[in-house]
Amino acid sequence: MDIVSKQEKQKMHPHKFTLWVAIGSLIMMFAGLTSAFIVKSNQDKWIPVALPMIFWISTGMILLSSLTMQLSLRSFKDREMSKYRFLIGVTVVLGAAFIICQWLGFQQLWEQKVTFKGSGGGQFLYVIFGLHALHVVGGLIVLLIMFIKGFLGKTKNYSSVPVEVAATYWHFVDALWIYLLVFFLVLGKN
Repeated sequence: MDIVSKQEKQKMHPHKFTLWVAIGSLIMMFAGLTSAFIVKSNQDKWIPVALPMIFWISTGMILLSSLTMQLSLRSFKDREMSKYRFLIGVTVVLGAAFIICQWLGFQQLWEQKVTFKGSGGGQFLYVIFGLHALHVVGGLIVLLIMFIKGFLGKTKNYSSVPVEVAATYWHFVDALWIYLLVFFLVLGKN
């Protein structure tokens, strides 16, 4: 009996496995997009793009949201539900602020005449940052549902798996943003 329970504990939860497969797919997609950027940036009519300062503000917000997400996971595991609800709420607010800053950054780029037509780096920036923002919005929807369930949940389910999956995904979109930002800072100024 002891051996069976030990083996069951060593298995990965199906939701976690599915998340890791999805993360692998997203890594391949963004690697392909950034590789295409590198190839296209060597063309003659390539126009580099300077990133607006607001993207740095959004970076601070998503980094802070990753911290609050991790603290909310710890609070959930420690059964400190009021602290969990507060921290998951703060994570939602910071994630929404990140999206707002991204939108403002896109508006600033548009005002600088960085558009889809003939702008080289701007085309990639809109597509890559836009896809990242869509994935953040997806994560925000999940976090918002978790926040609401934290207040309205009728059954007391203390399985930490959903919070762990959400935290892993949220940390992934955070790390992905850092990669994309550094990528555009280093290679976007060709």
